[in-house]
Amino acid sequence: MISSIQVKMSRAALGWGVRDLAKEAGINPNTVTRFESGGGVQSSSLEKMEKALTAAGIEFLPDNGVRLKP
Repeated sequence: MISSIQVKMSRAALGWGVRDLAKEAGINPNTVTRFESGGGVQSSSLEKMEKALTAAGIEFLPDNGVRLKP
């Protein structure tokens, strides 16, 4: 599973705000904020965030990093 820092870095790389990610993932913006602040979220919400970011061109790296797919 992805980490909160990976979500923040992904949003920065894409130029997305919290609301942008929430819209693309089909979840509430408060869920994104809560996760990025270290709070718990349902695994289904985390999967939706990961799927939305991957679809937008983010690649998650094993060292807790991210990059835009070439």
